[in-house]
Amino acid sequence: MLKGKTKSGFEYEIADERLNNYELLESMAEVDSNPLILPTVINLLLGKENAMVLKSHVKGDGEFISTEKLSQELQEIFDSKEVKNS
Repeated sequence: MLKGKTKSGFEYEIADERLNNYELLESMAEVDSNPLILPTVINLLLGKENAMVLKSHVKGDGEFISTEKLSQELQEIFDSKEVKNS
């Protein structure tokens, strides 16, 4: 289980099964050459309900969800996993 909180305050809890999902690995490998796969990565990592919570968190009171901010949140989650597994 990976638990944490991003700098902006998004709290997450990700089951080991999600982190050890081969489809997640495939999607992550493809995201650099095909950024349109990012929603798939987020859904595989967090699950659809928690992905919606993250998007709402990033959107805040604004009209749109910032791709840059969403990517930063995702990067923080992945960085926290690397630190904990070191």
